Amino acid sequence: MSAITGITRGGEVWTPKFIIDLNQGNCIGCGRCFKACPRDVFDLVEREDADLDEDDFDDDDDDGFSDDTSMVMSLKNMLDCIGCEACSRVCPKNCMTHAEQDVSA
Repeated sequence: MSAITGITRGGEVWTPKFIIDLNQGNCIGCGRCFKACPRDVFDLVEREDADLDEDDFDDDDDDGFSDDTSMVMSLKNMLDCIGCEACSRVCPKNCMTHAEQDVSA
């Protein structure tokens, strides 16, 4: 099987790597990936970890936001991903997993 490829303006062959997973356990909800994404791939949602206790949240940072509710990114529409990997380049916690896709898929 061959992977989906494209050609850059400079004539170089380029293989996009599409997002296949987002590790919400590592996500800090900073929104950098949301801002960097040229498509509508991400959405900010409430963290669904039921095992977090109040000691996991530090409200001493004086950022003006309450840390009572933790927000994380989720994959809203990963089929809109164009494989640019901009989200991974700006993510401080390396939450994204990307992979090449076969032409037949």
